[in-house]
Order: sequence, then structure tokens, then C-alpha cells
Amino acid sequence: MDKFNEYRALYNNFIYKSYEVKKNNENIEITFNFEIENLKNFTPTLKIENKGIINYDEKIIDNLVFNLGLIELISYWKCTCSKNVIIKCGYLNDEQINWFKKLYYNGLGEFFYINKIDTNIDDFMNIIIDFEETKDYDVNYSGSGNLICVGGGKDSIVSLELLKNEDNKIFIVNPKDVTIDCSKTAGYDISDIIGVKRVIDSNLLELNSLGFLNGHTPFSSLLAFLSYLTAYLYNKKYIVLSNENSANQSTVLGTNVNHQYSKTYEFECDFYNYASKYLKLPIHYFSFLRPLNEYQIAQLFSTFKKYHNVFKSCNVGSKKTPWEWCCKCPKCLFIYSILSPFLYKDELVNIFGNDLFTNEELLDIFLELLGLSNNKPFECVGTIEEMNYAISKTIKNLKEKNVELPFLLKYFDEHNLDKKISNPLEEYNDVHNLPEHFEEILKGVLNDREFN
Repeated sequence: MDKFNEYRALYNNFIYKSYEVKKNNENIEITFNFEIENLKNFTPTLKIENKGIINYDEKIIDNLVFNLGLIELISYWKCTCSKNVIIKCGYLNDEQINWFKKLYYNGLGEFFYINKIDTNIDDFMNIIIDFEETKDYDVNYSGSGNLICVGGGKDSIVSLELLKNEDNKIFIVNPKDVTIDCSKTAGYDISDIIGVKRVIDSNLLELNSLGFLNGHTPFSSLLAFLSYLTAYLYNKKYIVLSNENSANQSTVLGTNVNHQYSKTYEFECDFYNYASKYLKLPIHYFSFLRPLNEYQIAQLFSTFKKYHNVFKSCNVGSKKTPWEWCCKCPKCLFIYSILSPFLYKDELVNIFGNDLFTNEELLDIFLELLGLSNNKPFECVGTIEEMNYAISKTIKNLKEKNVELPFLLKYFDEHNLDKKISNPLEEYNDVHNLPEHFEEILKGVLNDREFN
């Protein structure tokens, strides 16, 4: 909290100064210009691959890129949490200002919590518009097909498989071998994969190394605006996310602090409504897997064997080349656990390289995932209920085969941690934004499968 107040006093103003868009035969190149007054300037960039771009109305592009910059700035503003955010390159009305303040405040919930910052939605920021209101413009747009967002994990792979007969393009930010290989395994050619290269300004990394405020930002909200721009460029009607119902559960129990805020149904609805009114294009942004929970997705993924040695979800391991499972973090242990009722033991060990259930050093993380702590790990993991059910089911499977339980499962069993939770496979969340055609596909797959 001391740094928060100190930096706000020293660096009162954060300025969104300008943005620039250039188109060439290879990319759409976007540069933003931000400034923390009396401290640093930042010029982060984005490059969207040009693989036969269809639409490029400069007025539409201008609006989409300006709004995208309002998300990109979060990563830089958080260094000092400047009291005033001054917008000099575009106009927002009061409704838009309140919309972005809600996103910033909720999306930075983990950042505020970890840094022990005590603030509220009214006081944490003033958004000041230093730009004249612009005239409206006409939109003539009729897109078709889907832009599927792929991150390399099991969820987006399930979407790829279930929608493989649709008219699709693949959208990947900072493509890696894993995300490219997952898309190719699904049958897509490199010409169908639209990559975006996002480059963080080195001045931000310098401030981080000097001890300025740092922490989690709502990255999925950046994906929302960036995928919307890309869908427009490539004339797509639908943006397909793979966020499940489980993302709605808060990370810090009993609060609204959620590591996955911008993956929640609330944000999905907020973005859809904002885009309809202010981005103006008839592009439908939704999560295809919202009716499902992590356990159901794991059951589906367990049957897609061709991806099992291709996919990766570990954020720690993603920083290495090649991308690997670190086998020490909450994300690795959760993925291992949620897949265990279907793939334990040999198949899971083949994927991860060792049996995570034998690692005694993972006990504290294991208990956090089970809800036996004040908060879940600050990672994109499923609900406490799903984790408990998965572990109980795996233990039951092993006991039926008279197999000795490894350390973590034995601890669960001996401490009577089984909460007798109902089968997640029997659930279906009716609160979602799926267009009818997509829900028919999803329900058709669920009805055709034999769940147990």
C-alpha cells in the first residue's frame, strides 16, 4: 500500500498519447504511445499477420485500434497506478468510461490483492478525456465463419475438434510451436492460422526490475478486443472462445477477486454489449464451452489421443524452449488431476514425464486446489468441487483395481477429504451466449458420448 500511495503522489498522470496503424503485404503494424508523466514513455507494438485481409475501412480500424489501446495501457499504468488516466487520442462518453473502469478494477483484483492495495472502484482512477467527440460513421459489414482462439491447452483443442467441420480461421497471440502444432493436428494449414506478435516495451521490464508495482492484468480482455479487430480484418462473424463455466468461481474465497475475471461470463456479456454499441460490427463474441465445466472438458479431451503429446498448459514451462510441463506448479497439478479419472496412470505419466501424485512437495498446492486454504492458486484452474470429484473418482478407480495409492491420493483418502460431490458430468449450464447452431453441435456431442 505504501508504494501505491507513493507512486500516485510522484506520478499523478498516465497519458494515452497516440496510436499508429500501418498496413503492408506482411502485417498490420500497430504502435501505441503511452507516458507516465515525469517517468517513462512506452511504445508497445502489435503485428497482425496479413494472410489475405478482406476488410480495411480506416474509420472502423481507427475505432477498433483506439479501443484496443485502452486495454493495452493497463500493463503500463499498473507500474504507478497514476491517479489520472488522460486520453488524448480518442473520445469516450460517460457510459464508456464507467465500462472501462469496471473492467480495470475487477480485472486488477488479483493485482490489488497481492500488492495489499486498499482502494475502490470510485477512487482508484480518474479517466479524463482530452479529445473532441467524433462523428459517427456508417458500417456495412456481413461476416461469415469463425475465428477460433487457440492457446495450446485442452480447452481450445476441444473446441477445435468439435468445430472441425465449420468454416474456421485460427487466431493465436505470440504463436509457439505448441499452438501451431495443435492447429496443424486439428487439420489446419499454416495459411489458416492468423498469428499476432505482441511486443512489450522494454521500459516496462526495466521498471519491473526496479521494483515498481507489478502483477496480473486481465489478458483475456486484450484477446477480446484484438480478436474482434482480427475477425473484422478477415470478415468473420463469430469469435469462438473456450472459457468454461468453472472460470466464474472466485480465486479468493468469499470475495470477487478472480484470477480469471476476463474469462468470466460477466465479462463476456459486458464485452458483447460494449462491442455491439461502440465497436458497431455484427461480430458475435462468445465462449463455446461455457455450458460445460472443467471435468466435462477433461472427459472429452481424454478421448482426443492425437493431441496428448502435443498440448501444453503450463505457464512456467511456456517460458522455455521447447514449451514443457514444469510438473511443480498449480496449473500442472490441476491438469494432471482433472485428467486422472480418465488417463491415470500410464497415459498421464507419458504426457507429463512423471507421476505428480507421488511428489510430496506438491501437497500444499494440492490442498489449495481442493479448497483447504483461504484461496485457490492464482492460476487458470477449475473449481474446488471439480478437483475434489476428480480425485475421489481416481481413488475409487484405483481401489477397484487393488492398486496402491500414491502419496497425494493416499493423503486425501486417509484424511477423509472426500466431500461426496455430485457427478460434474451430469451438469449443463444453461446460462451462456452460444448461438443456436453452436449449442446444437455441443449438445449433439454430449448426447452421443457415454459418460461415466
